[in-house]
Amino acid sequence: MSGAVDQDTLRFYQGHADSYEGRKPPLAGPLTTFLEALPPGGSILELGCGAGYQAEVMLQAGFDVHATDGSPELAAKAAQRLGRPVATMLFHELEAVDAYDGVWAYACLLHVPRSELSAVLARVWRALKPGGLFYASFKSGEGEGRDKFSRYYNYPSELWLRERYAEAGRWSSLVVGTSDGKGFDQEAAQFLHVTARKPGQS
Repeated sequence: MSGAVDQDTLRFYQGHADSYEGRKPPLAGPLTTFLEALPPGGSILELGCGAGYQAEVMLQAGFDVHATDGSPELAAKAAQRLGRPVATMLFHELEAVDAYDGVWAYACLLHVPRSELSAVLARVWRALKPGGLFYASFKSGEGEGRDKFSRYYNYPSELWLRERYAEAGRWSSLVVGTSDGKGFDQEAAQFLHVTARKPGQS
């Protein structure tokens, strides 16, 4: 592993960009709730945008979207879909400060090594404007591991995840929801959906 990146996982996404281009993530549910909680036309950073389907919904809703992905191949797919540049950026390369009304990280931070997650969450906290909203989803579990494609997962419990968020910064609210589903590997899994808000200006 290098920084907040697992190289086997990154290589998987680089080599399967075409497969992921045909795989739509949910375009309602948590995404709709997230957008409704932001100021109209607000700025959104998307981490791990994949082929750009969710970013497309955000743009169509009138938001100022900054889409990023760690895979150059997926970033190129997203840029083609969105008709605008998409940055290739790894999570630990996020340097923005007080820049975004919202940060959206659907099913991507679940690949951050356990030892690095607090540091990545702290970068997200720093990148949010006061009062900014942060959504991320994870595959629930009790310890790190790999799937049948050798992708790394941090597999957090809710308690462990809450502790990492607390280490990253102070939040005015932090809500964890759950859902059942299947990922690319078609294995049944429970997902944790974390929505956290940075305190507003006093």
